[in-house]
Amino acid sequence: MMTRAPYRSPRGPAAVAALLALAAVGCSEAAEAVDDAKDGARKAARQRSVFSLDVGDCYNPNGKAEGEAYLVEVVPCEEAHQGEVVGEFAVEGGTKHPGDEKIVGIADERCAAEAQRYAPDTWALPAGVGLSHYTPTRESWATGDRAVSCTYTVEKGTFKGSLNTAKSFEPDQLTFLKGSNAVYETLWAHQPVTDDVEGALKDYKAQAEAVAAALGTHVEDLGGIDGTEVGKLRATLTKAAGQWEKAANAPDADAFYLAYDQAFTLIDPGETVAARKELGLATTVPAEDAEVWAS
Repeated sequence: MMTRAPYRSPRGPAAVAALLALAAVGCSEAAEAVDDAKDGARKAARQRSVFSLDVGDCYNPNGKAEGEAYLVEVVPCEEAHQGEVVGEFAVEGGTKHPGDEKIVGIADERCAAEAQRYAPDTWALPAGVGLSHYTPTRESWATGDRAVSCTYTVEKGTFKGSLNTAKSFEPDQLTFLKGSNAVYETLWAHQPVTDDVEGALKDYKAQAEAVAAALGTHVEDLGGIDGTEVGKLRATLTKAAGQWEKAANAPDADAFYLAYDQAFTLIDPGETVAARKELGLATTVPAEDAEVWAS
């Protein structure tokens, strides 16, 4: 999923005053002016500092999704909105800012875990929803800001309702989702930055080793879940783990290619649909995943 990283801006409450002033500028006709003023006043009243966002808040960003931000419009989740806070944590560090790249890397990793606890089945998310986060800037870090707010947002359009579904799943469903999510997160987290397999064979083999380990854990956990389709999937993923291990231990690029091709095919998300249906989980493969395996 796409990851966007807005930053916290050190700007102050003057932004609220600016919004209120803008709301007062309307059309010449009185009715439209009143309506505009009401809309502007309601939006201004809903403005909240990104420093005070709480888990479960639904909101609309002011301006672009990327870049610095100080205020967002917090709205009831039943209304159309563009984002929802799904987790938060504090970055450890001293007085010196660790650098944007390091903070974003930490946020990418930690927010994935936070999001899964909040909305375990990523297949059930509204179309276009992706993981994002608000992180400290150098200026806000100097004032003591260490908080990262993890959010699910849409780049285009809106969605309605809360994404908080954690309490709606049974233990077997959560076990399946935890293991399945870990496999694909591991795959993409270790994806080499180059498509030159021969030149980056060491990195590709490291990815294969990590995926094999994630699959091993997933396969073991699936052994505790009853179900014919779950059993079939477990057998498929056992084969997949074997192929990923072969890729990880391949003596050369040719051997790697042969193992990797089978390994990648065996973890096609489409292979999990029957087991998901048996467990009562979402069964529509996300479009971006379907596109990857189709190619």
